[in-house]
Amino acid sequence: MKVFVIGIGLIGGSMVLDIKAHYPEATIYGIDTNEKHLQQALELGVIDKAATMDDLAIADFVIVSVPVNVALGLLPKVLDLINDNAIVLEVGSTKNPICEVVATHSRRRNFIATHPIAGTEFSGPSAALRDLFKGKTNIICEVEKTAFKLQEKALEVFKTLGMRIRYMDPKSHDKHIAYVSHLSHISSFMLGKTVIDKEKDEQDIFDMAGSGFESTVRLAKSSPAMWTPIFEQNKAQVLESLEEYISNLTKFKDLLVQDNYQSIYDEMASVNKIKEILNGISVKK
Repeated sequence: MKVFVIGIGLIGGSMVLDIKAHYPEATIYGIDTNEKHLQQALELGVIDKAATMDDLAIADFVIVSVPVNVALGLLPKVLDLINDNAIVLEVGSTKNPICEVVATHSRRRNFIATHPIAGTEFSGPSAALRDLFKGKTNIICEVEKTAFKLQEKALEVFKTLGMRIRYMDPKSHDKHIAYVSHLSHISSFMLGKTVIDKEKDEQDIFDMAGSGFESTVRLAKSSPAMWTPIFEQNKAQVLESLEEYISNLTKFKDLLVQDNYQSIYDEMASVNKIKEILNGISVKK
């Protein structure tokens, strides 16, 4: 099996590390515009060979793992270059614009739209991890538009890597992910900004920041180059989630101004049920 990964970072790199482990006969080819990333990926054993777009004709499996704005222009080109038996997947955090850009392509049947819900705040080839996807959900959109035999090929790999499969239409995906992922990143970035703007002494931040702050602001270490295009592509859904979030923050602020601590307690207590929801997700995994 000849596997190509375009964009050798956390998601693409982790996926091919697992493919190498489960499919020892596979040869992993890497394509990246960053020559340092290519060299690092070779040195770390994330990929076996450096490649170019012209080599895609021999691919059996192509993983497109680039910023979502880059993917919009890149995917049609990838589909132009592959053979008729290859399967191409894109793993970004927005799906509706991606599905639209390939909707009329003559090789639409060779494409499967996916979003593995997994990751860390780190990027680049050195961020690649084994078993990153084990027990994690992989959302697949418009699976009916992918050729059945190619669906089977992709699904076999996903299941071998330990992923749980969930099917969803692209618009629903982008709406839900705005709340559970995109809003979380905005909150983290803006919490980090608030603290940096107010606490000018970096040593004070280091000394006084507890585990709560560290875990909440962790996502602020994520790549702006990756997340800015995500916010752009999912602008409408992100704005809707932000409006609701800001409304809740304003309500909390008003309760503080009013010294209404019973209502503050009630608000927090009502949200404690998130523990049950997340515990249920952990049990399912």
